[in-house]
Amino acid sequence: MANTAEEWQVARRRKRANTRSKPLQVTSASLSCNEALDISKTINRIRDTVSELRRDDFWPDWKGQLLVTSEALSNLPEKGDIEEQLETARADRCQQLQCVCYGLGPFSSCVSARCQLAMLLLLLEAVQIPPKECCIYDPIFSSSEKDVLRELGLTVLAQNEEGKRLVTRPTLFYLMHCGKALYNNLLWKNWSAESLSLMVLIGNSFSGMRERTIEREFNRDYSYISKSVNMSEERQLPCPPHLIDVFSDTAVISFPSDRLNGLPQSTWAESPEPHYKNCPSLEIILKDAQS
Repeated sequence: MANTAEEWQVARRRKRANTRSKPLQVTSASLSCNEALDISKTINRIRDTVSELRRDDFWPDWKGQLLVTSEALSNLPEKGDIEEQLETARADRCQQLQCVCYGLGPFSSCVSARCQLAMLLLLLEAVQIPPKECCIYDPIFSSSEKDVLRELGLTVLAQNEEGKRLVTRPTLFYLMHCGKALYNNLLWKNWSAESLSLMVLIGNSFSGMRERTIEREFNRDYSYISKSVNMSEERQLPCPPHLIDVFSDTAVISFPSDRLNGLPQSTWAESPEPHYKNCPSLEIILKDAQS
């Protein structure tokens, strides 16, 4: 890349226990610093981390919470005969469920990001989502890190979607310590009772975001998160003290159909695309910043 470090200043959420955002300098050097990565050694390190997490006392709680939520998600009736659809859902659950992961971070050099990747692999195994059905993207991945992810069987996205992905089937989103703008974009793109009911998020608590943000700014800049606080259901996930920097403030967030269907139609009437003109420290790497 020809860009200098000064030209690559963007704001991105650090993976910290207090989940507050701080600016991250994303330079051309940082985007390519791991090009000579030992892929085999990196994969072994990730698998060792998976084994460590599997033995940790908090894993059964995470697994149990996700299984309950994903079971309800995969059994959602679609149009047509309800009994037939439920039977199809039970038979084809692993085909139905898919996963999307954004903003994982540089897992080859960051221990927190590697732990979060290992947890993603554990969760995919727990809910029987084949790795190829998990799409993953972070604009700061190096080409070698992308090779590692492909070796693990994951599908690496080619484009920066900025979180603006419309769901068409039950989908688990894994958004560990991502910025509010990414969550807000995802909610905007799926702002209907039908689409939201197909989503489960594993990431930062919406209630926690609201508590840490000035109310006026939260409602103005992140209106879709603000509206979702009362229409979603959050289950806080346990975080052991030795992993506080990795999994703090993490929740399973779902959108129960009965709650969504009980809302007035005016809830969905106006859904303008978010623009963050009043956010000097935007917590997302935009497509424009990469060109």
